[in-house]
Amino acid sequence: MANQLPPVWRDRLSPLVLLSNNLISRIGVVLVTTATVFWLFLLPSYLSGHAGTAYIGIVLYLLLPGIFFAGLLIIPTGIYLFHRRLGPGSPLRAAIGISVLSWANQEFRRLLTFVAAATFANIVIAANLTYRAVDYMDSVQFCGPTCHVVMKPEFTAYQNSPHSKVECTKCHIGPGASWFVQSKLSGLRQVFAVAFNTYERPVATPIANLRPARETCEGCHWPDRYGGDRLKIIPHFGDDGTATKSVLLMHIGGGNVAGAGIHSKHVGAGIRVRYGHSDRARQNIPYVEYSLNGAKREFFAANTTQADVAKLQMREMDCVDCHNRPSHTMETPERALDRVMASGEVDAKLAGVRKVAMEVLKRPYPSSAEAEKEIPTAILRAFPGAAKSAQGVLSAWQRNVFPDMKVTWGTYINNLGHNDFPGCFRCHDEKHATADGKSKIGQDCNACHSLLAMEEAKPKILQDLGVE
Repeated sequence: MANQLPPVWRDRLSPLVLLSNNLISRIGVVLVTTATVFWLFLLPSYLSGHAGTAYIGIVLYLLLPGIFFAGLLIIPTGIYLFHRRLGPGSPLRAAIGISVLSWANQEFRRLLTFVAAATFANIVIAANLTYRAVDYMDSVQFCGPTCHVVMKPEFTAYQNSPHSKVECTKCHIGPGASWFVQSKLSGLRQVFAVAFNTYERPVATPIANLRPARETCEGCHWPDRYGGDRLKIIPHFGDDGTATKSVLLMHIGGGNVAGAGIHSKHVGAGIRVRYGHSDRARQNIPYVEYSLNGAKREFFAANTTQADVAKLQMREMDCVDCHNRPSHTMETPERALDRVMASGEVDAKLAGVRKVAMEVLKRPYPSSAEAEKEIPTAILRAFPGAAKSAQGVLSAWQRNVFPDMKVTWGTYINNLGHNDFPGCFRCHDEKHATADGKSKIGQDCNACHSLLAMEEAKPKILQDLGVE
């Protein structure tokens, strides 16, 4: 017939006819072809690994690979369903299939050659797509900006933390395949929670089943290294703008050095601490077990019995029991205001600025947009022309309060220290005692730090050291 293809082209196209002889497989072919074409055009971005924005990253590294792999799955599914529907004795099945599965059959050889070439191309494309998808899901961009509302509080705190240049996965996943797989399986649940708007507000902490800090934090922070003593200066401003400083000498200790020091007593050589908590936030700790070179002592809070201990959730103490928010620290309004006044973001010389700013910060705002409008307006109303200070007060609010996630002042507890939250005093309260009452967990301040100055305008110790 005149409208028929020449025999040579019919032979060359026969594998495509076999692979796309039904609607389902044709849809798969279209998906694979479309994804491949886009991949070719976007190949420079895939090779560089640079997405530009979170939205482009989602398209490049998540949506496009999904389309490609979906197409690969649909093609054989369509062939199987189509041939199953025809039945074994169907003439049409014999006409579109391979009649003799033998290497001597030219049609069969042609099909195998086509499948081999297509498979090689698919492996090359799939390997690149998979690698870039996994790499993107491990990036800070994916962990933070991609999940805008959900992760905004944590991402904002992270950007202003000492770990802001450390990738999220270095701490939350760490090295090794097993924890990588666990994190991705957990991530699937989180993706569904975000997609169906079922996630918690605020996100509950501490994170359940978090990898032990010994396997992540200690890749950089080594408690076996002696830390010695370190100077800590805490600024404070009064309502009248008076600047004062408290100076502490922190006794870090650590390593194999016996004696005083925070790390020496908690994570030193031969020391193991376990505790039982009755709440998810690990703030109520009725039981502590302290072991030194195998010698164990048990400490019970008031009115706590062995029967009560059996009902508690047990945990072995590690770094994050004190340093529970090393990269996601949230401040109290007092601390936040002291910080922006000390840094000069808010002019401390403005008479009464702290009192006004504190009132403004503590007001409830229904949304971030409302706060961004009301806070600067209120400061400028009280201090005309103080635009920089108005923005400084707003920045203190923006780093700590997120109405969309129901995060406000004090939502996230910081266990490091004991001034703003119980922290150390969860155990060091002079109320945890052995069963015979002869020994208690002490509350000697000098065991952890020496107070060198307490809210002094010009601490002599700093003058002696030449520290402003």
